[in-house]
Order: sequence, then C-alpha cells, then structure tokens
Amino acid sequence: MFLGLRTIVYPAPDLDASRAWWTQVLGVPPYFDEPFYVGFNPGGYELGLDPAGDPALGARTYWGVRDVEAAAARLIALGAVVVEPITEPGEGIKLGMFRNPAGDLIGLIENPVFEVLPVAAVDGGGTGR
Repeated sequence: MFLGLRTIVYPAPDLDASRAWWTQVLGVPPYFDEPFYVGFNPGGYELGLDPAGDPALGARTYWGVRDVEAAAARLIALGAVVVEPITEPGEGIKLGMFRNPAGDLIGLIENPVFEVLPVAAVDGGGTGR
C-alpha cells in the first residue's frame, strides 16, 4: 500500500523567513512559490512550507500511495479516523490526514508527479530510503 515517504510539510507562519532559510539550507530556490504554499524538491521528495500550518502541531509527513481513496478506506477499516478528508489541491495531487488508534498522524498523498518506484526499491534494496 505505502510506496514510501514522499512529502514533509513544515508550518511556516513567517513564510518569507522560512523560504529564505530553506533556500539557504538546500542551496536551491523553491520550484513552487505561492502565498499559500512553497515547495522545494530535494532529492526527488517534497519539502513544503505551509503559512497556515500550526507550529504547535509540528511538521506533517505524507506516505505516497497509488490510490489515496483505497488507502484511506483501508486505514479507516483498521480503526483510523479522518483528521483532514481527502482533498485535491491541484495538478492531480490528492491528500488526506488520518489518526491511527494509537494517536499517530498518518498523511497519505497520491501525486502523479512522483516517479513510482518498484516495490523492491521501496522495501530496502540497500539504499537507506
């Protein structure tokens, strides 16, 4: 079901300062830069900055899936609850946030931009990912 971790989104109430800092850290400018979201692509993964994010809640991570609706249904069938329903912010990207019975947040993202890796590559293969 999970293809691997794909995205981390940091709360960025001071979006200008966060953008500048991450640009320095990563050594590249964002590929997507709007007032509602800034996105970087380090190593083929998404590092996002959300000006509406709550720093008290921390960063949100999203697991890549091929079919977000099916993955969400499976999580719910296994006792997870919806925290943020599946939405489509654009460009075919679909995401949602869930809480498992232990209280952990689990983000799911279906993003057609991500290269779909073979399961063996995701399961280890010695790459450390």
